[in-house]
Amino acid sequence: MSKIGFNKNLPKSCSYCVYGKVLEFTNETICKKHGVMPERDYCKSYKYDPLKRVPKAQKIADNYTEEDFKL
Repeated sequence: MSKIGFNKNLPKSCSYCVYGKVLEFTNETICKKHGVMPERDYCKSYKYDPLKRVPKAQKIADNYTEEDFKL
């Protein structure tokens, strides 16, 4: 699980780590190994957890016509 999952260009961050938990109000991460870490920092114990990454929302197209909804 130490390899980056699907996106090789994803930057390492404690917010995506198995040992990290993001604080709601401060955007800092609590690391089980090193305590409070800044938002974009990571340590040598970094292990990527793909379930912690939230994908960016995709924009919905707004150029539909009435014919698009007819059967």
